[in-house]
Amino acid sequence: MMQNLKQQWFSNIRADILSGIVVALALIPEAIAFSIIAGVDPMVGLYTSFIIAVVISFAGGRPGMISAATGAMALLMVPLVKDYGLDYLLAATILTGIIQLIFGICKVAKVMKFVPNAVMIGFVNALAILIFTAQLEHFIGISTMTYVFVGITLILLYTLPRFIKVIPAPLIAIVALTSIAIFSGVNLKTVGDLGTITQTFPSFFIPDVPWSFETLQIILPYSLSMAIVGLLETLLTSQIVDDMTGTESNKNGEARGQGIANFITGFFGGMAGCAMIGQSVINVKSGGRGRLSTFIAGIFLMFLIIVLGDLVVQIPMPVLVGIMIMVSIGTFDWSSFKYLMKAPRTDALVMLATVVIVVYTHDLSKGVLAGVLLSAIFFVIKISTVKISNKGNRYSIHGQLFFASIDGFVNYFKKADIQSEKIQIDFSGSRIWDDSGVGAVLKVVELLKTKGIQVELIELDTSSKKIMDKLNGVLSSH
Repeated sequence: MMQNLKQQWFSNIRADILSGIVVALALIPEAIAFSIIAGVDPMVGLYTSFIIAVVISFAGGRPGMISAATGAMALLMVPLVKDYGLDYLLAATILTGIIQLIFGICKVAKVMKFVPNAVMIGFVNALAILIFTAQLEHFIGISTMTYVFVGITLILLYTLPRFIKVIPAPLIAIVALTSIAIFSGVNLKTVGDLGTITQTFPSFFIPDVPWSFETLQIILPYSLSMAIVGLLETLLTSQIVDDMTGTESNKNGEARGQGIANFITGFFGGMAGCAMIGQSVINVKSGGRGRLSTFIAGIFLMFLIIVLGDLVVQIPMPVLVGIMIMVSIGTFDWSSFKYLMKAPRTDALVMLATVVIVVYTHDLSKGVLAGVLLSAIFFVIKISTVKISNKGNRYSIHGQLFFASIDGFVNYFKKADIQSEKIQIDFSGSRIWDDSGVGAVLKVVELLKTKGIQVELIELDTSSKKIMDKLNGVLSSH
């Protein structure tokens, strides 16, 4: 146990501290922007990012992953904040945490096995596109110097790692270019232009709402949707970090940790959050691997606000834009173009559908759920073809017998010109899956019986026999 804790916290101290600092700097504009989207004060998003990052570093199941305020969650909060105000949002955040904790206890992470690879590729590419498009408003059509600083930032990010490996390139770029911008007096959009940063610590308080059934009716739909979307984004991001680092994570533990983090956040003036793929990628690419990197990201974020607030507001947005563009380029799966050419058409379509829906709606859950549903439909179509061959009086069934495949099975025997008085239907190459399959078999037996043909069912596997025995009497009476 102690060895495991030491491994997760102190096996990568220098890199974790430096990567955590980089992430903290990248969290500030994101947290402010997401607060604006949700319709709350910028400090709400900053408090959220601080508290969730610190709590999840202890309670989460994926070391090195960054959780904070996110755009996906912020979009879900807009109607609640508009109609009922901040206190109801805080109450909804607390309830979100409780729901996520219950999901984690119930091992909700098992649903990850139902997310196909094509959906995962689409999810990653859609997020990369969203990260990139979110930067456009901060540098397109603003000024020539904005383009220059974005360009210099990208050059530094891609060249510095060749010569300096001790300090993450994004950290060097932020410090160097901020210093140049301040001393040169060049006119650039800064972090301070996004919103006012108050140099105060978050304080504990209970949301000022009636603790009644009526309040529960108001916040439950929002809390449930935030809990589901938050866990979906978290579990998918966790899988991506697993793949990037070549390590495994406790996804049910992560779900429980997210619940604990959101529950606590609601009592300190923060809104619900979840894992952030952009910041998680920054952390990993900057060398962050352990829980210490997430902890430092949260602590240093608060340090920046309280102690260095006057300097933080002067960080040029083009520098942070350049970092996020690098993240989007690194996040995008460029091999997916080759995948589109070589993968089965249905898988390629699922990937494209996931990307299009996520980018169009800015809702990760809709894209992923649509991708999973589309994959399921294609799978059902693929296995719903039943072929029948016969040798003499034996008719062999090839394929799965269930609700989507029974028409072909029944129609074959309707049209078959059977001369024998007795036949065998061989199920060695088939399996009966549901009541529709049982009903179809009984229908064929009854159909042939009216033609004076006796039917013997042979080679039924154990599962098919069981469901036949169970439903035979029930379906025969209908």
